[in-house]
Parts: sequence; structure tokens; C-alpha cells
Amino acid sequence: MTLTATHLLALAPPILVCITAIVVMLAIAWRRHHTSIAIVTVVGLNLALLSLIGVWRMAPLAAPMLAIDGLAIFAAVLILVAALACATLTHAYLAQYSGPREEFYLLLLCATAGGLVLSASTHLATLFFGLELLSIPLYGMLAYVYGERRSLEAGVKYLVLSATATTFLLFGMAVLYAETGHLDVAGLAARLGDELGAWGLAGAALMMMGLAFKLSVVPFHMWTPDVYQGGPGPAATFLATASKVAVFVVLLRLVITAPAFQDGWLHNVLAVLAILTMLVGNLLALTQSNLKRLLGYSSIAHFGYLLTALVIGDGLSVEASAVYLVTYLLATLGAFGVVTLLSSPYVSGTQGGEDTAALHHYRGLFWRRPYLTAVLTITLLSLAGIPFTAGFIGKFYIIALGVESQRWGLVGAVIVGSAIGLFYYLRVMVTLFLAEAGMQRRDAPENWAIQAGGVVVLGAAVLVVVLGIYPAPMIDWMHHIEVLVGG
Repeated sequence: MTLTATHLLALAPPILVCITAIVVMLAIAWRRHHTSIAIVTVVGLNLALLSLIGVWRMAPLAAPMLAIDGLAIFAAVLILVAALACATLTHAYLAQYSGPREEFYLLLLCATAGGLVLSASTHLATLFFGLELLSIPLYGMLAYVYGERRSLEAGVKYLVLSATATTFLLFGMAVLYAETGHLDVAGLAARLGDELGAWGLAGAALMMMGLAFKLSVVPFHMWTPDVYQGGPGPAATFLATASKVAVFVVLLRLVITAPAFQDGWLHNVLAVLAILTMLVGNLLALTQSNLKRLLGYSSIAHFGYLLTALVIGDGLSVEASAVYLVTYLLATLGAFGVVTLLSSPYVSGTQGGEDTAALHHYRGLFWRRPYLTAVLTITLLSLAGIPFTAGFIGKFYIIALGVESQRWGLVGAVIVGSAIGLFYYLRVMVTLFLAEAGMQRRDAPENWAIQAGGVVVLGAAVLVVVLGIYPAPMIDWMHHIEVLVGG
């Protein structure tokens, strides 16, 4: 397949993000100015987001090794929205940081470009390239506040474990190539057929293991709470949202377009991992006294719920996954956004200390910052799946998908996991309304609501409520997502 002008126009979002990264790099070399670099980053990401309107009219379109279809465009919207939120929160977070600040935006843009490529991949080469372009900048983002021991630990831990997972992924790709002679997903699907042989099963299982690490699927989950706790607020936010969305979308594409990845044995193992991920993530979250660690274990459980769609792999799977990803992303952006706003005045290099994540820091927050408390309460209710929030719609879709396919074990695990999750979310919400603790408190700035980061978290909370009450536009969009097999 030759690359044409039409293909270049269809690839406008990642191209614009890459151009923005080059402009930011040159601007840093010319003159450092934190606010100017942040503005350039936000403008570039907005241009990439706006370009999706034109791309939507051209889709579906097969580009070399990429698919420009409804699923890729949907993922691009979520990734760019998450990147915009993280860039905005970063400006407040690093405003008083004594070290270099501008390079964080360069890393963020590179990771965003990797996520866009990964989510549209229909070839194992672009899958690997996109995954590494997404992961490598995250090492630097997580260790960015290197004066803090936990931040450096988070970056090194993610580097070592992610590199290990990548070896499994590469080995799986090599085995599949040796078995089929193809690296494109369509060719793999055609050669492997509906049933996997021994080598095909080994290759698919190794690839699943590599991607399962990125999604924090049990038993590849132990890195998650440590990395979330140690990483700077904006980096942890990007890892929990954009990174996981991109990886889940490419895994969904593999399962939907290549029947071999739904092989009976592999299918049963995936179902067991989904149940374990839901239950283990929620049970471990019960004992946490650190909000970032709690959200880390919560994200493990949520991707356990999403694995239900991968296990079923037909019918409403794509629509249910898309709805759940939207609701998860909005609630997670809001929750991590509150943590980041509360942490912004206390970044290492100014007043010292880790991010504001210990639950005692949130005790009595309602009496000091009532609107910020409302945002955190709404997002936690959505993560718990309470009615009249977007999270309820996502949970409803996942349960309906399981009931339609008569996968009662998965349905039971979702219900039990949600009940456990409700307990620890309520524990955090009760803490917000208790009397203030006698220890030194940590607060967001007085004018947080009129700053760009405050607008982001307020917007996320509003969308969580609006989509919970009136989800029709979101559901209509998800209903028309198509998946292109070739690329």
C-alpha cells in the first residue's frame, strides 16, 4: 500500500502532535519560559483534537500499518482529552518547581503521539513502535521530580518492569511471525484461522502477557500502586488514563479482528484473569490509607471489569467497552485532578514533601474547599457506579453484556467487586466531611476554581453528572463505532 495525500490528512492528529513536540523542543533550546511552553502544548493538542472532525468524515480508511476507523478516532479523542487535562494540570503543579519544568511537556507530547499510533495499529511493527513511544517518555515523567525518593523509585520501577513485559511481547510477536510469516493483524488472522496450534497459542499468550502488564491485570499488577503513589500527579494521571486507554483499545482490536485470540484455552484463561483482577483489585484497595494507592488498586479492578468485554468478544463488546472507557476516563481525570491541585503548592524543590495523597490530608476538606470536595465526591461516586453518574451507565453496559452472553461467573464477579468498591469509596467520602485533624493541613490555592486546572476538574465532574442523567449522545456515538480489519 502506498502513502497518499489522503492518508496524510487522515494521520493529521499524530502528525500535529509530533510537530508540536518539535516546536516545543526548539523553543526550549531557544529560551525557557514555562507558561509559553504550556500554551504551545495546549494549542497543539487542541489542533490535533479539532483535526479529528475532518478525519471522522474520511473514515473508515486503511493507511499503511494503521486503521483510521471509528475505534481509532474514539481512542484518539480520549487520549487527546486526557493529554490536554494533564498538560493543564502540569502548569499549576510545576509552577513553583525549582528544577527544569519545560521538558515535561515534551515528554507528554511524545507519549501522546505513541498512544495515537498504538490505538490505530493493525500491524505488529506499529504496535510495538507505538507502545514504546508511549512507555519510554513515561519513565521520565514518573521520575521527573527526582529530588523525591518515591518519584525516582516510581520511574525506575516502571522502567525495569515495563522492559521485562516488553520482552514477553516481542518474543510473542517473533513466535507468531515464525508460525505464520505475517506481522499484519489481517494476515495473522487468516493464517492462524479459528483455532491456534501450539506455537500460535504460545505467541498469542506471550503477547497477551506483555499487554496485560500495561493494563495492570492480575498477576501483573503489583507495580501499579507504587508507581501511582510515587509519580508526580500529572504523570500518574496520564498513566491511569491515556496510557491504559491506548493499550486496551489495541488489545480490543486484536481480539475483535483476529479470532485466533479468542481460542478456547486462551479465552478461559482470560475469563479467570478478569475475575481475579476484579476481586484482587477491590480487596487490596480496602486496606489503603493513601488515596493515590487506592486509585491505583481501583484502576486494576476497573480494567478487570473491562476484560469482561474482551472475554465475550462479540455483540455489544465494542460499544460496552467504549462507554465504560469514557466514564472511567472522566471520573479518573476528576479524582486525580483533585489530588494534583491539592499537591501543586507542595512540589519538591519549594516546600518539599510528597503529593497530597494520605487520607488524613483530606480529613475535613469539605469545611475548607467545599466545591473541590464536591468534585472528588462526584468522581468517586461515578467510579463506584452509583446511579445518576456516568459510571453507572458504564457498569450497566458491562453487566448487560455479561447477562446477554450468559457469563454468570463474570456477572457475579462484577457485582461482588462493585459492592466491595463501594465500601472504600464511601470511606474516602466520609473522611472529607469529618472534623479537621489536629495535624498540619494541605490545601489547594484559594483561587483554584478560576485557574485552568480547576476548570478541568470542574468540567470532568459536570460531564460525569450530565452523562449519568442524559447518556443518549454518548451511547449514540458508541453505537456507530466500526472496526476496520485491514491496515
